[in-house]
Amino acid sequence: MQFAQIRDRVEIGAGSSEPIGVTALCGMWVNSNPDTNAIARIVVSESQGALRLQVYAIGPDDGLIDWGSVTAHVFTSTPSSREAAGFICVFDFGFAETRLEGMLAKGLLVLAQFHTFKDNSGRADYFVREYFALDHGRY
Repeated sequence: MQFAQIRDRVEIGAGSSEPIGVTALCGMWVNSNPDTNAIARIVVSESQGALRLQVYAIGPDDGLIDWGSVTAHVFTSTPSSREAAGFICVFDFGFAETRLEGMLAKGLLVLAQFHTFKDNSGRADYFVREYFALDHGRY
């Protein structure tokens, strides 16, 4: 058995072929910063066993820009876990590409955003980290 750290060295039982549960990630996640100029909300859902993300970013004149929906690769918190704790996905806009890496922490979705420009515009690639809370519909 190969491993890169002691945490990787686990015995996998008969239940290891079960799909990874993604329920904890599903829902509408709203940016905790009301003054953000980046991603406003993320709708996370399960579709045919896959995790899907639909992203809405801040646009001009208080409008939102719908990035569309992509499939995300799911990660657990340990090699033996069967519950999702995070994800990665990529949105390709042609002129730019955005890689999102999300993880659950203390009831929040911590989202790292890596923005890369492909259009030779001279804009610097940049990184953003923001926090999202589940929309609870109370107010």
